Amino acid sequence: MSANDWSAARYLRFEDERTRPAAELLARAPLASARLAVDLGCGPGNSTELLARRFPDAAIVGLDSSPDMLAAARARLPAARFVEGDIAAWAADAGERPDVIFANAALQWLPDHETLVPRLLSRLAPGGVLAVQMPDNLQEPSHAAMREIALDPRWRDRLAAAAGSRTPILAMERYYDLLAASGASADVWRTTFAHPLDDVEAIVDWLRATGLRPFLAPLDGPERVAFEAAYAQRLASFYAPRVDGKVLLRFPRLFMVAKAR
Repeated sequence: MSANDWSAARYLRFEDERTRPAAELLARAPLASARLAVDLGCGPGNSTELLARRFPDAAIVGLDSSPDMLAAARARLPAARFVEGDIAAWAADAGERPDVIFANAALQWLPDHETLVPRLLSRLAPGGVLAVQMPDNLQEPSHAAMREIALDPRWRDRLAAAAGSRTPILAMERYYDLLAASGASADVWRTTFAHPLDDVEAIVDWLRATGLRPFLAPLDGPERVAFEAAYAQRLASFYAPRVDGKVLLRFPRLFMVAKAR
């Protein structure tokens, strides 16, 4: 695995918490059966496994840019087909328009949702379903603290681009309008999860697999240790232990399910 690759093992340390939103998203998908289901940004296959269970007769395809994630997904679901590629460039094969396009915690890394969402909807088979879940947490202390620590003169110049590695997603109402304007029946909602974690270090460990990656990648080993220590210290002022000693990681997520004409 290269230094810049995503780590499946690290991502799956919080598998139950990361899979729960995918299950809630899929539960609202208004489709009884499918011939082809595509999981964009499939990661280590935890969300793809839900698709395979929900649509047992469907051909399942997962797409991800990470070799390590894909290796874990293939080991988990040998009957599915997993492809390495950029989800921003994905297009359905001719004659193979999917009945389900599923994207769990992936599209927040892509820009220009005004174009992206209608384009994905247009690639569905008639009556197909687009189901998307995205973290909506850039203003939470967990992410605001990353940007704050990145301003430290020790690494400020190298981390200038990290704060913009994720474009803020659109308002929930705007996604509804984009889907409805394309003629789809749309269901959009926002949920804030509260994940009980052992301590602040567990929050850091959670985010090492996702949001912290753009901040840590440009730093060398000792600098990463220093950055994480400063970050954890800052988090401690926001995430006080609860009565049982745990901390609650607030995690807002935006959901949308749309059925094409």
